[in-house]
Amino acid sequence: MGHDKQNDLLQGTLDLLILKAVSLGPLHGYGVLLRIQQISGEELVIQQGSLYPALYRLEHQGVITSEWGESDNNRRAKYYRLTRTGRDRLREETEEWKRMAGIVGAILSATKEAANSIQFAVRKRVEGTFL
Repeated sequence: MGHDKQNDLLQGTLDLLILKAVSLGPLHGYGVLLRIQQISGEELVIQQGSLYPALYRLEHQGVITSEWGESDNNRRAKYYRLTRTGRDRLREETEEWKRMAGIVGAILSATKEAANSIQFAVRKRVEGTFL
């Protein structure tokens, strides 16, 4: 996926991706980035400049919490966990994402014939002859 297109996609989905990554187990910030990259099969690359403000925002909203710990390379790192509120939000946003993906998928799968029959039905409804 092109870098600019990827950035556009992530504008509305980064929080959801972070919540999902953290729902799989506690992670330090860079670990969140790596988990998203790994799960996506290396297709999504999250920039640290986008990740850390999002983590701060999500923590401020109470959907994740953090505590200091030691990373694999023996450095102090902030580890993030999903809160109960975060689990609820993840579930709700996942359902909404799937619903919207289905709608967009239906639109992208539409054929000219289907669009014409829909247009005909709409025209009939507007003219008042649609029962």
